[in-house]
Amino acid sequence: MNRSALKTLLSHVQQGQLRVEDALEALSSWPYAQLDEARVDIHRCLRQGFAEVVLGEFKTAAQCLEVAQALVKAGQSVLITRLSSEKAGPLLEAFPAASYSERARLFWLQKGPLPEGGPVAVVCAGTSDLPVAEEAALTAEAMGAQVFRLCDVGVAGLHRLLAELPNLRKVHAVVAVAGMEGALPTVLGGLVEVPVVAVPTSIGYGVHQGGMATLHTMLSSCAANVSVVNIDNGFGAGFVAALIARPRPPPT
Repeated sequence: MNRSALKTLLSHVQQGQLRVEDALEALSSWPYAQLDEARVDIHRCLRQGFAEVVLGEFKTAAQCLEVAQALVKAGQSVLITRLSSEKAGPLLEAFPAASYSERARLFWLQKGPLPEGGPVAVVCAGTSDLPVAEEAALTAEAMGAQVFRLCDVGVAGLHRLLAELPNLRKVHAVVAVAGMEGALPTVLGGLVEVPVVAVPTSIGYGVHQGGMATLHTMLSSCAANVSVVNIDNGFGAGFVAALIARPRPPPT
């Protein structure tokens, strides 16, 4: 961001020549932090309601740390997905107030108050799906959602799911995580009146083909309120569900 351009923009706001809302709109597409090997979008929160999220799986610990430091310097929260415990060590040393989930492979550091979020349910078919489900749940919580977790309620024992219907009907969005044949999202879609974000997992045998069979089942769902993210993409599902559940200000 150019200091002169920013000064001009703020002067226009101060003099009443520009509305605060219009200034925010102008700022939302401007700045990023130039690092050695990355350009960190430090104003993504203005455009999308949450800071830039870092995929840690293919980055070194040093690269993750450098990006995290840039976000914190800009007053942003930090969320790093697919981060191994080995890479998380240096980040936790640098940021003692941060948290890390080895199951979800998720690192997060909250800066400032959380946005107000509505209730979200994260439902998984079996305990083997828990790492993906927890990635979704923690992502949604990092974005301010109130998360209700429900585990091991796959369709092979449907009575386990039906017993939780009163709780499921209190939320604004549902994340349904399943492997094998992937029928859980369609069943949920027929029981609730809110969006269901389906997450196929890579859990299954033989013809399951690492989640492809589940993905195809979910994409073929006959429940109109079901949408599908990619295989094992708990982060994407949690992000979308939190946005769905987030209260919206009245239009101006």
